[in-house]
Amino acid sequence: MKQFFKFMFASMLGFFLTFVILFFLMVGIIASIASLSSRDTFTVEENSVLHLTFTTEIVDRGGGNPFESFDFMSLSPSRAIGLNQILENLEKAKEDENIEGVFLDLSIVPAGWSTIDEVRRALEDFRESGKFVITYGEVFMQRAYYLGSVADELYLHPEGGIDFSGINSELFFLKNMLERLGIDAQVIRHGEYKSAGEPFFREDMSEENREQIMSYISSIWNNVMADIARTRGQSINHLNHVADNLLTRNATLALENEMIDGTAYRDEIYDILRERLGLEEDDDISFVTMGQYTKAPLPKSMISPRSKNKVAVVYASGNIISGQGGDRTIGSDRIAKALREARLDDDVKAIVFRINSPGGSALASDVILREVILASEVKPVVASMGDVAASGGYYIACAADYIIANPSTITGSIGVFGMIPNMQEFFNDKIGITFDNVKTNRFADMGSITKALTREERAFIEEGIAQVYDTFIGHVAEGRNMPVSVVDELGRGRVWTGAEAKQVGLVDDFGGLALAIEKAVELAELEDYRTVEYPIRKEFIEQLLESFGGVQERILQRQLGPSYRYYRQINEARDMTGILTRMPYDIHLD
Repeated sequence: MKQFFKFMFASMLGFFLTFVILFFLMVGIIASIASLSSRDTFTVEENSVLHLTFTTEIVDRGGGNPFESFDFMSLSPSRAIGLNQILENLEKAKEDENIEGVFLDLSIVPAGWSTIDEVRRALEDFRESGKFVITYGEVFMQRAYYLGSVADELYLHPEGGIDFSGINSELFFLKNMLERLGIDAQVIRHGEYKSAGEPFFREDMSEENREQIMSYISSIWNNVMADIARTRGQSINHLNHVADNLLTRNATLALENEMIDGTAYRDEIYDILRERLGLEEDDDISFVTMGQYTKAPLPKSMISPRSKNKVAVVYASGNIISGQGGDRTIGSDRIAKALREARLDDDVKAIVFRINSPGGSALASDVILREVILASEVKPVVASMGDVAASGGYYIACAADYIIANPSTITGSIGVFGMIPNMQEFFNDKIGITFDNVKTNRFADMGSITKALTREERAFIEEGIAQVYDTFIGHVAEGRNMPVSVVDELGRGRVWTGAEAKQVGLVDDFGGLALAIEKAVELAELEDYRTVEYPIRKEFIEQLLESFGGVQERILQRQLGPSYRYYRQINEARDMTGILTRMPYDIHLD
């Protein structure tokens, strides 16, 4: 009995100590986040420089969940940057008398081509105010160079180099792995270009998929080349010659080929900035970070009386699923509610629907589309496409009064596929598990993953997929005022860039979120307005509880590094059952 109490008290003490450690750990994390989330006003000194460096992911909407990008390994906050914050800060800096210029301190930019395009255009607008933009990097990855090439002056470390070699699109295929595991994916699709299911039943790209990928990566590259040529004063032929021969692999070659304006060490860059600012050699430069500038007050020229008229910006990012979803997934209930709230608010005069999605559930997409249709009947709705708004992402956009995309946006993919894996061989032969069942009706076990589809069951699924496809192209035809036959020709699962989509009538104009808001204001005929964001953010404690649920995934992301995307794709494949409107946005574009 004495030994029993000894172990009991030892266990109690261990539990108590663990609880205390976890409690103080939680307090420390919350304190770190609280300091990051502090809303104290930041005062910008005269003759300051806005210092922009992008080391964390750029998402459409920032400033929300303080734990979204928290590093639970180092216990340090590393919040993702919101494109909305970047655009707002650049507009603010343009009007701010205390900001003299922007210092782009770059190596990588973790964002899609379309997102970078939007930031780049905002920097061009900033330059037009007469203020300077200077870019510096020890090395430049390709997307960083694309963004940095907007500057008045572009410098590279003398021992650095630039990754400038063109766009490569890489897919990986699971067919052989699934066969070895004894799994038949049973993919059924409508449209020969609908390639989202190909990794499960092919070892390589189909000719149709190869054709469309070559088309859209060429379109993106052409847009990138045109932008760089315009701001660097180079010809597109010269830029392609540089890429074909890797003539930026070191700083000497990059300078010889006029891809940079000079080589410099960081201290020399600071001297260049001091000269721009009219400072002496030993004077400190007043740098302002993006996080600090977010807390700076608006310049007087931007302050206007608070308007009753509101333009609602509804953000929808991620895979489309049924239910609530979150900031990284589009839950049909959550987004439909946001659209409904904006529609029913009489002070909201127009809606901008910001979409960044490769698609997902056909049913969830239709739930959201219904709210877009209802909203467009009573007030203007403008769809703003981010890096991708394809398949289900296009489905939920097609009823908008006006659709705006960037030339590099991935869109279209008007098609449908379904997948029900048959894992009978895997269970029976690989791990020794067998199944038996009793059913009251003939098709009661239809959709079971422990058996193959019968010919009749496959026919039923094909019928359902064809019905969803007909509904899809019907909505697009009505929303875009096109004959169904024309939409069918543009559909068949074909992926387009924004540039291509405008040519065939799937989008109305090129631009980003700022242009979409301007268009919404124009359609609503507003003289004054203010923007409000939806869905409404959850309370801090709710965000805290949700965020700790994703700790394991963030640890995996840190440990796997670049290979994390393969883990994610396999994980998502597990959930791909039923009828889906989804495109293969997981294609990796280098």
